[in-house]
Amino acid sequence: MLYNHFVYITTNQYRTTLYIGVTNNIQRRLDQHRFDSETSKLSFAEKHNCIYLVYYEGFENPKEAIKREKELKKWRREKKNKLITEFNPKWETLNNQVV
Repeated sequence: MLYNHFVYITTNQYRTTLYIGVTNNIQRRLDQHRFDSETSKLSFAEKHNCIYLVYYEGFENPKEAIKREKELKKWRREKKNKLITEFNPKWETLNNQVV
C-alpha cells in the first residue's frame, strides 16, 4: 500500500532526544532537518541534531497522520521508547530505507 503521509520519529546520534513530526514527503523532510537554514532560528530538530530516522508510520489520510502525531507527542518517553524498539529493535538509522 502506498502512503501519502507519515508520522516519524528522529533522534540524535546518542539516541537521547526524540523529535516527532508529520509530513507528506518523508525523504524531503529528513533532508530539511539536516540542511534547513532558511531561518535564523533553529528548529528543535536542528538544535538537538535529530537527523536519524528510527520510526515511521504511513497514512493515507492527512488528518489521521496529524491525529497520531499529536497522540505520540503526549506519550511519556518510556512508551515512545517501547514503540520504537518494537518497530526497530536496534534503533538503527532508517533514513535510506524510506522512499
